Amino acid sequence: MSYQIVHDFPNTILFENEGPFISMYLPTHRHAPENKQDPIVFKNLLKTVESSLAHKYSAKEIEASMSPLHNIEDDLELWNNTLDGLAVLSCPKRSVVYLLHDTVEPLAIVADRFQTKPLVKAFQSIDQYHLLGLSSNEFDLYQGNQYGIEKIQLDPGTPRDVKAVLGDQLTDSYLTQGSYNGAGQSAMYHGHGGAKLEINKDTEKFFRYVDRFVEEHYSKPLKLPLILVALKEHHPTFANVSNNAYLLESGIHGEYTSMTLEQLREKTWEILEPIYQAKIAEHVSRLVQAMADGTGSNSLTVISKAIFESRVETLFVDVAKTIPGKVAPETGKIYDRSLDNPDIGDVLDALVQLALQSKSAVIALPTASMPGTSGIAAIFRY
Repeated sequence: MSYQIVHDFPNTILFENEGPFISMYLPTHRHAPENKQDPIVFKNLLKTVESSLAHKYSAKEIEASMSPLHNIEDDLELWNNTLDGLAVLSCPKRSVVYLLHDTVEPLAIVADRFQTKPLVKAFQSIDQYHLLGLSSNEFDLYQGNQYGIEKIQLDPGTPRDVKAVLGDQLTDSYLTQGSYNGAGQSAMYHGHGGAKLEINKDTEKFFRYVDRFVEEHYSKPLKLPLILVALKEHHPTFANVSNNAYLLESGIHGEYTSMTLEQLREKTWEILEPIYQAKIAEHVSRLVQAMADGTGSNSLTVISKAIFESRVETLFVDVAKTIPGKVAPETGKIYDRSLDNPDIGDVLDALVQLALQSKSAVIALPTASMPGTSGIAAIFRY
């Protein structure tokens, strides 16, 4: 069995019910020579996985479980194109790899469920955004969070430059030139309207198309804030034609093609960080109020029961905390055990996955923002 690079979270692999469930995380590097050490770190993590599997599984079962992981180890193209972190989730039926914009702590664990809290942090929507790079001739779309940004690979058939979009409607010639004053003299121009007027009409048509495309295919489905990066003069034009409710008033002035991804990330996060902090404060305030009203809790046992009853609207988790143990699938009862046992996992992670299955929202909070020390809190549906 090979593996698949995926970009969606939660991925359907989380709902597989046949173990062993292998989770691996490691920090990676984008460039040489630093990235040369990444496969070595991964190889060392494989030893931890194999040692853990040996507690319960036969040599044949261990070989089958390790096979896709060795395929990852040997994939030079993968290791030459990593980002800031790598996550691997593997079980008998499937193996997936995430290339992360967020650095992660090295981890290799075999358990009764996948370890997913780092992915919750990496993929939670409260710090994600879309960035629209726009000029009068073309556009590109990016998606990122506070840790990184990458260009979205649009379908090859998607028109993304003004000629492809406007086609026959594009002004072929803004003016007609005639030399009425004789050779060597300045040309005289005639036509209907000035060149600037015609150019502005084409630009406006192009911007309307870009706005509709981004809104329909990205903003409405994902509901992420949209930030425009374009020359200063293009911002009011695009704002006037845009109907995208997710477009922020604040934008980045400049030619987007002249900026690196890191420069785009830094400029974007300057705009979004206050919004992100305000969202965190809003979530915490709502949680504290719910706990005061009796519609929220930070009790591990109460929340576990509520998740099994599909009563959790929003689950908050401290990704820095781990509680070794097992959640009984029939009752939701929690048993404390050691993580060395492949039958045991992280209780918090188990509850996160169960909450995702019941369509609860899951939000990672920093330790300082969590109420109490349980590492978990919830707002109930009823």
